[in-house]
Amino acid sequence: MYRISISKTAQKEMAALPDSQLLRINESILQLAENPRPSGCKKLKGFKDLYRIRIGSFRVVYSLKDKTLTIEILRVADRKDIYK
Repeated sequence: MYRISISKTAQKEMAALPDSQLLRINESILQLAENPRPSGCKKLKGFKDLYRIRIGSFRVVYSLKDKTLTIEILRVADRKDIYK
């Protein structure tokens, strides 16, 4: 089981989301502890350990450290804003 931490940036982005979206995103983040590479997750090109999952029009970008069994949620934003 992986340990999940959320960066301050991601916390601020999540606080600005509507409640209905936040519930779906929280469920998906909690499922990452069981399966850090769910179907549909993509490794980001050009980065060693960054992945993203898609939840509707939102994206969750996270760093995965297999040696320490940790996942750090780095960003949570709409797809049009996430990669800027």
